[in-house]
Amino acid sequence: MTHPSEQGDGQPDPGMSAIMSERRQLINLAYRLLGSLADAEDVVQETYARWYAMSRRQQQAIESPAGWLTTVASRICLDLLGSARARRESYVGEWIPEPLPDRTEWISSQPGSATADPADRVTLDESVNMAFLVVLESMTPAERVAFILHDVFRYSFVEVAEIVGRTPAACRQLASSARHRIRESQAPAVPPAQRADIVRAFKDAWEAKDIDALIGLLAPDATATGDGGGFVTAALRPIEGAEQIAHFFAGRADAAPNVTILECTVNGQPGLAVQSKGITVVVMAFDVTGDRIKRIWATLNPDKLRPWTTA
Repeated sequence: MTHPSEQGDGQPDPGMSAIMSERRQLINLAYRLLGSLADAEDVVQETYARWYAMSRRQQQAIESPAGWLTTVASRICLDLLGSARARRESYVGEWIPEPLPDRTEWISSQPGSATADPADRVTLDESVNMAFLVVLESMTPAERVAFILHDVFRYSFVEVAEIVGRTPAACRQLASSARHRIRESQAPAVPPAQRADIVRAFKDAWEAKDIDALIGLLAPDATATGDGGGFVTAALRPIEGAEQIAHFFAGRADAAPNVTILECTVNGQPGLAVQSKGITVVVMAFDVTGDRIKRIWATLNPDKLRPWTTA
């Protein structure tokens, strides 16, 4: 039996390294499309399985293997997105995109990315933060794929059309609609240092169970959403209002006194991780507007915290 990395004569396949070098790029793409690292890894595994199911002659006939891999992965994601809404109807409580422990692993590794326009790198960084991913969840599958491929990964609308199965004009309209949703949801940018200070102040107030301090850090119309997936206890609906959120977190501090709250990076933004006996049990992402916290996303589902165990 010939190993995938060998030619029929037993010699190493010179194209193997080029094919495998696309893996991080594909993970980047699939994660942004699906909001789940586990699903993204499954998609990439299936994409490579389809590549190696082809004969050597079929592989060599493909002009751009990287383009072929991207097309196949995107189409698999499109199919999964089509059934995602139905799957989430049976999900217990609220569904939050899977949090990533460190953004450096998820910045695109496109050819030439080391010298790419800094504006492109900023776009790639922003496209993985939790607020951005949550907005993507409100889009149709076609909008999401067209927008991510074109606006984030810089594919032309002709290329996007081939993947999505629509005309370039239709894909342009899909991306425009998605862009409008993003703009509507965006607040003025908060400097990273200020964002980190606010999250740190929230941590200190939470540990002190200082309800007044917590209220002062939260926007009056703030929301806090928990995702336990039915595996652990979590609020089934978002908690709304600064006072309600402050009292909720103060109560949680009393219910789980023997935990450690750590400052960390969550999807490229300052966040918090709660550990019990060295195991991460909660990861929190924050959306900061001005000098207040507008939204909190707390992931408790242990299936979504697996990357944090080995991070």
